[in-house]
Amino acid sequence: MIVKSAKLDIIAVRRSQYPSEGKPEFLLVGRSNVGKSSFINTILNQKNLARTSSRPGKTQTLNFYLVNDNFYLIDVPGYGYASVNHEQQKKMGMMIEEYLEKRSEMKRVFMLVDFRIKPTENDVLMYQFLKYYNIPVTIILTKIDKVPVSKKERNLKIIKDTLNLAVGDDYVLFSSMNKTGRDDVLKIIENYLIEPEKI
Repeated sequence: MIVKSAKLDIIAVRRSQYPSEGKPEFLLVGRSNVGKSSFINTILNQKNLARTSSRPGKTQTLNFYLVNDNFYLIDVPGYGYASVNHEQQKKMGMMIEEYLEKRSEMKRVFMLVDFRIKPTENDVLMYQFLKYYNIPVTIILTKIDKVPVSKKERNLKIIKDTLNLAVGDDYVLFSSMNKTGRDDVLKIIENYLIEPEKI
């Protein structure tokens, strides 16, 4: 797939603000500071479409990026950031749950996990939450360029064992620095767009 156009099209906090034209949607989840903004910019071949921040927890809305006027990539608030108070965390959690419960346009979730470390308790809870709703998930293992080759197999095993990946879920090794994994993610999206009935 060639990304010809991409823009932040809609910023939403409730269902009534979601797009209404029925285009396929792909959701991004992950803990704060896992690299979601860098992931978006790399996938969409943009430098600053999604604003990266040194202050984790900045995103507090559902951000709908319209790609090729054909599908949406959706960024949601990161989880697990201590400086976001309990009330804000609860509000953002309800916002994400509202989206997941009844959104038929949502085709797959890309869950970002830091390849350098063992998945956190919040990572495990998020994955279990997605499985509760029987949502297909691709785990995006970010920052693989920061892990030496000698440790990659070990780290991969720890992550797979900790999350206990369900049958049908897969993973992509990803780096925003050298664009490793970009083509794999675009291929996953493209498969849904071309032959959704076979997925």
